Order: sequence, then C-alpha cells, then structure tokens
Amino acid sequence: MTTEKAIRALAGTLVLVSVALAHFVSPWWLLLTCFVGLNILQSAFTGFCPAEIILRKLGVGRNAEGQAGCCGGNQPAAQG
Repeated sequence: MTTEKAIRALAGTLVLVSVALAHFVSPWWLLLTCFVGLNILQSAFTGFCPAEIILRKLGVGRNAEGQAGCCGGNQPAAQG
C-alpha cells in the first residue's frame, strides 16, 4: 500500500469514527473531523503532512528492501 492510499484510508476512518462518536457519545467529537479536514487542507498547500511522516516511519509505502517505492520516494524508477 502506498503512503498516499494509507493517508486516505486513515483520514476516512478518522472521519467516520468521529461522526459515529458524535452521534452516540457527544457532539464534541466533531472537532476531530474538523481537525482532520484542516490537516488535509493545509497539507494540500504546504506539502507537510504529519500522518505521512508517521506512516513512513512505520514502514508504509516501502518495498521489501526497506526503500521507498516509486510512489513514495524521490528515487528514479529502474529502467528495464
């Protein structure tokens, strides 16, 4: 799984969990949804995404050798 897909999955999961918690527990949980949305918006303009840093440290988006794959890193693709 690439880091981009993992970030989308994480953001979607957090939004759905936040909405469920807001419905069943307290409407204050909607602040989590706002945080996720603001983080996605700022990352679109700045390129800085804390979730991406954390996921890369966990090894998401890396191949078997531990190097970034063609979608996750700035290494050129192998010519074949």
